[in-house]
Amino acid sequence: MSINSVAVLGAGTMGAQIALHSANAGIPTLLLDLTADVARAGLATARKLKPDPQFTPDAFRLVSIGGFDRDLARLSNADWIVEAIVEKLDIKQSLLSRIEPLRRPGSIVSTNTSGIPIGALAEGRAPDFRRHWLGTHFFNPPRYLRLLELIPTPDTDPAVVQRMATFADRTLGKGVVVAKDTPNFIGNHIALYGVVRTLEVLARNGAGAGHAYTIEEIDAITGPALGRPGSATFRTMDIAGLDVLTHVLANLHERLPDVADREAFATPALLEALVARGALGEKSGRGFYERRREASGESAIWTLDPTTLEYRPRQSARLSTLDAAKGLDDVAARVRRLFESADEVGQFLRETLAPTLVYTARVTPDIAYSIDDVDRVMKWGFGWELGPFELFDAIGVARVMDAASAAGGHAVCRGVPPLVQQALDSGRDRFRPGWAPPAGPDLQILRSARARSAVVRANPGASLIDLGDGVLAVEFHSKMNVIGGDTVQMLEAGVREAARNYQAMVIGNDAPNFSAGANLMLVLLEAQEGNWDEIDLMVRAFQQAVMTVRLSEVPVVAAPAGLTLGGGAEVVLHADRVQAAAETYMGLVEVGVGLIPAGGGSKEMLVRSTAHLPTGQSDPLPSVETAFETVALAKISASGPDAVRLGYLSPTDRSTMNRDRLLADAKATALDRVRQGYRPPAPRTAIRVGGESLGARLRLGVHLAWRAGRASDHDKLIGETLAHIFSGGNLPHAADVSEHYLLDLEREAFLSLVAQPKTLARIQHMLKTGKPLRN
Repeated sequence: MSINSVAVLGAGTMGAQIALHSANAGIPTLLLDLTADVARAGLATARKLKPDPQFTPDAFRLVSIGGFDRDLARLSNADWIVEAIVEKLDIKQSLLSRIEPLRRPGSIVSTNTSGIPIGALAEGRAPDFRRHWLGTHFFNPPRYLRLLELIPTPDTDPAVVQRMATFADRTLGKGVVVAKDTPNFIGNHIALYGVVRTLEVLARNGAGAGHAYTIEEIDAITGPALGRPGSATFRTMDIAGLDVLTHVLANLHERLPDVADREAFATPALLEALVARGALGEKSGRGFYERRREASGESAIWTLDPTTLEYRPRQSARLSTLDAAKGLDDVAARVRRLFESADEVGQFLRETLAPTLVYTARVTPDIAYSIDDVDRVMKWGFGWELGPFELFDAIGVARVMDAASAAGGHAVCRGVPPLVQQALDSGRDRFRPGWAPPAGPDLQILRSARARSAVVRANPGASLIDLGDGVLAVEFHSKMNVIGGDTVQMLEAGVREAARNYQAMVIGNDAPNFSAGANLMLVLLEAQEGNWDEIDLMVRAFQQAVMTVRLSEVPVVAAPAGLTLGGGAEVVLHADRVQAAAETYMGLVEVGVGLIPAGGGSKEMLVRSTAHLPTGQSDPLPSVETAFETVALAKISASGPDAVRLGYLSPTDRSTMNRDRLLADAKATALDRVRQGYRPPAPRTAIRVGGESLGARLRLGVHLAWRAGRASDHDKLIGETLAHIFSGGNLPHAADVSEHYLLDLEREAFLSLVAQPKTLARIQHMLKTGKPLRN
């Protein structure tokens, strides 16, 4: 039974976002609260959140609203009803008793509670209700955090669990883990244990032989250096809400069966003091960090002094070991180096990370069904690159146990956990021979292909990998998957290899980002040396590569995900079909570094802008102007569906909600094209361009933006150069031109701009700061 309609009960922070994410997936959703006005206000608040919970600006239109007072009968139309009201057992039970007689038999009912026992909530309900009842614990924000913990009760029908898991995986894009009905399930239980250990070290303030850590130092240690998000520990706590954390800690302290475990989750005094002062984190403007307005009008972040509870200017963390470890791209090697360091970084990790890992190993059999599930929870729900057991393996099981024993305290109060003892007894000093496997056979198929040695050819920038069933993959794997000579070479080699020995080709990777664009450093170095012929050859080679992709003898499907910028977007624009991850942030952003898209991006946006016009006599200006502005303003899509709205993707392109399924879906799309009788396209020789009259109108728009102060002199030059391409060059009137004619215009424009000192300044600034320069 499929799930085609959803009802969300409660329009608070989580409920409204769950409703919007259901709408993102194209599911009509009913959002109810006490009254329709309350639900309307909750939805309006959610729509203003940053990051945006919607894929597109109008996604909310699939959400209808109502109130418990008048609209509960509408629940009879819902295939899935999810409760997300206040965390009070009696209030939740009361609402469930009201909806039981109204739900359709066979419909699934779930709760988004983060800590109330799932079984207790369903007490007193009828057998059919209990068979279709379970916990569905989303993580905030639900659009961006992939984890969904499913918590069945002993009464839940296994078929219902499977039905919900399939829907969450394929339709909502979730990484699904089935958890046991224990206090705070898996993720929050483990994460909060580490938080309390961290706050213990902070509160110690250098007592004994320890280092007096600052909040900035701890965040520097526990962020990207450890393979975790940049929000690290204290910024993450501020975002989550310190009052929410104290509530979760109180629940663990009250409900854990073991007395010693309960005491390990006692709310630290510092956290209690902050909550009592109303310093709740981001929602109140201050927590461990404070956002304040300086006298200059600039916004600034100040940091809490945990001793005085006053805020001071933010300080840089000066930890030489972290600086030295930045050169290690392998996160496992980096973590091992940091853990073993003899300074305050290693000391901190041995006193906090080691006990947390040992505690995790002890409680895993009680809260989860496998160590793989625990690792997936922490990676999908908290953004860790390595889960707890992968961290064990990266450092060494014996070494972690030794460090935890030396640190003493609660984690080792029962000795060596059975799971750890089993790993030690195996003689491998690891829990697994490799990392946690994919969660299913159709997930991360590129990784699986690599594991079976299916690499056909490789260089430092990209590889050709046999995905099976006659499909070849081109995988980018340079840093940030930037496109250089190696990547261009492998793209062309891939098309040739696919034409000889395969039915179809896919371009994609398992990295967070498809491609951050062309190798700007190489462009800058050549420009600084005045090697214009070399730059010309580079652009020609890239243009040839993308045209080879477009005219391929076999269907080529691009599978973008994450950042798909500049040259990366141009590769995608030339594929026969696109299977995009829902979280694809695609854009032609070259103007931000003083250039224009010269790998066919300008050409493709122009062609797409007029392709839908009914006749050759139709006025192309409105469509061309929209495409021109998209490129001139370097617009980036907020999602895969938003890329369709901006014209980077076409309505025939497809979207995949679950990132781990992307390559499997792209492969299926490629084989569909084979079955449909794919034929390679002919080179375009009759692209209609507007000539001088259209160019003048585009340049007028640029001039007005410059006059209004919205564009600098250099912006004006770039805009006029781009208008030259979009109007077809120096043509006195409308005419038909070829693809290669437009590619020549792109290349000439690129070479003229890259010679400009202000463009070189923009490139240097981007490479140094990662941010565009307005000059």
